[in-house]
Amino acid sequence: MSKTFIVAELSANHGHKLEVALESVRAAKEAGADAVKIQTYTADTITLNCDAEDFRVKGTLWDGRTLYDLYQEAYTPWEWHQAIFDEAKKCGLICFSTPFDKTAVDFLEDLGNPIMKIASFEITDIPLIEYAAMKGKPMVISTGIAMPEDIELAVKTCKEAGNSDITLLKCTSSYPAPIEDANLMTMVDMKQRYGVKVGLSDHTMGYDVAVAAVALGATLVEKHFILDRSIGGPDAAFSMEIGEFAAMVKSIRNVEKALGTVNYPTDPSKIRGREFCRSLYVAKDIKKGNVITEKEVRSVRPGYGLHPKFLNEVIGKVVNCDLEKGTRFSQEFVR
Repeated sequence: MSKTFIVAELSANHGHKLEVALESVRAAKEAGADAVKIQTYTADTITLNCDAEDFRVKGTLWDGRTLYDLYQEAYTPWEWHQAIFDEAKKCGLICFSTPFDKTAVDFLEDLGNPIMKIASFEITDIPLIEYAAMKGKPMVISTGIAMPEDIELAVKTCKEAGNSDITLLKCTSSYPAPIEDANLMTMVDMKQRYGVKVGLSDHTMGYDVAVAAVALGATLVEKHFILDRSIGGPDAAFSMEIGEFAAMVKSIRNVEKALGTVNYPTDPSKIRGREFCRSLYVAKDIKKGNVITEKEVRSVRPGYGLHPKFLNEVIGKVVNCDLEKGTRFSQEFVR
């Protein structure tokens, strides 16, 4: 099995302090992440500065706030991006971002952004997906609010733009997401239905869902990451601290070891414990000329004697020599 690509999503978990963002990158490396991800937008590139009811958040932990106000708090300043990318490179991590409009795609291209991530709520923004896909970078697309036709159109758009390196992420767009809403079998179905790689963008608490996703074939796992939840911010409540993230990484790597490869051993001498399987042994002393019954020859442990599949052939045969109890039975003993 290839190694799962584990992504620490920094999101808004920097408290508007660049040093916190950079320290988060270093901590993600310490916790075992393969990559860190940020988001590239401003309040003005993602929504309108408007107090109308349509622009107020409902049904989430951010209820009552306007979208503009929320994104002003959550965004990562574009002037920080270079420093974050540089810090990740210094730590040996991949850094990439989620663009939310064409200007962000262009900005990230100038930074050498290696992967284009499309957020769940942007899966219907076909012009954005097309523009990002045309850059030729691997496309990672979250599917949290998507209907099947949305996913199909997004995949088709990437391919028609000449980009077939697509990973669809199973995502539940609740913050935090109830574990019973994870529905990871959808991830398995997406792989078969759309013919692409799959992974998980996880908003559940803990890491049970992430580990299960790896066991089901996820090639990428993304979790929100924060130095300390006391930093606060829009995503702090459902973000993992360093120790929690490190524990998740360890568990995922253990699952990868357990999954291993398809392996049906064919050489009995190389199978550990094979000697304890059943085989045919002389169960009581037998005199030459006696007819064998199930009392004289039995299928028992260990496995050095004749294969048990021959037991019915042996029963009723006459032995051609004296046999002591405990002798490995052989077809040479019968006539």
